[in-house]
Amino acid sequence: MKKISFALSWFLITSIVVLTSIKYFISTNTEIDTGKKQLVSPLVDQANVLGLQQNNLNSGEANKINTVAKTADSRAIVVANFLERYNSPLTPHDYFGQVFVDLADKYEVDFRLLPAIAMQESNLCKKIPEGSYNCLGFGIYGGKTTEFDSFEANFERAIQVLKKIYIDNDKRLTPEDIEKKYTPPSKGSWANSVNQWMAEMRYDDRQLGKENNVNSNVLEFAKNQ
Repeated sequence: MKKISFALSWFLITSIVVLTSIKYFISTNTEIDTGKKQLVSPLVDQANVLGLQQNNLNSGEANKINTVAKTADSRAIVVANFLERYNSPLTPHDYFGQVFVDLADKYEVDFRLLPAIAMQESNLCKKIPEGSYNCLGFGIYGGKTTEFDSFEANFERAIQVLKKIYIDNDKRLTPEDIEKKYTPPSKGSWANSVNQWMAEMRYDDRQLGKENNVNSNVLEFAKNQ
C-alpha cells in the first residue's frame, strides 16, 4: 500500500512540474512573439513614411527597406548610407546624416535635397575651394567664393535661401525649377543629376535611383506636408 501511495505521489508531483514547465515555455514564447511584432510594425510604418509601399516592390527591394528602417527616423540612415556609398569626407556619416535631416525638418523641405545638391556640386564635399567648407556651390561664381566656418554653417545658410527665396517666394518646387535660377548655364544637366541622387536616396539604392529618375518635388518628404 505504501508503495502505491508513493507511486501516486511521485506521479502527481511529476505532472505538476511538467505542466508548470509547459506553461512557462508558452508564456515566454508568447512574449518573444509579441516583441517581434512590436519590432516589425515600425519597419512597415517607416517604409510608408518614405513613400515606399512594399506591395509595389519586389522582395529584394522590400528587404532593403526593412534593413534601412530600423530606427525611429530612417531618413538619417538613408542619408548616411548615401554619404558612405560615395566615401564622403562628411564624417562621421551618421552624424551628418542627422544634420541634413534636422535642417530639412527645421526649414520644412525634403531631406534629400541638400545632400543631392552637395553630390552634384562637390561630389559630397570632396571637391571644394580650400578652407571654404562650401559643398553646395553656394555663392561661388566668377572669381568669388563664399566661405563658411563649418560644413553645418554652409548647409544651414543654403537651405535658408533655398526655402525662403526659391521655394516660398518663387514657388520653385522641383530641381528643374531651381536650376533655372541656381545655375542657369546647366541647361538641364544639373537638375537631371540632382533628381537622380534624390531618387537614389528614395530607394537607398544606386541602380534603382538611375531607373526611377523623375523630376522630384522638393517638398515631398518635408515636415508637415
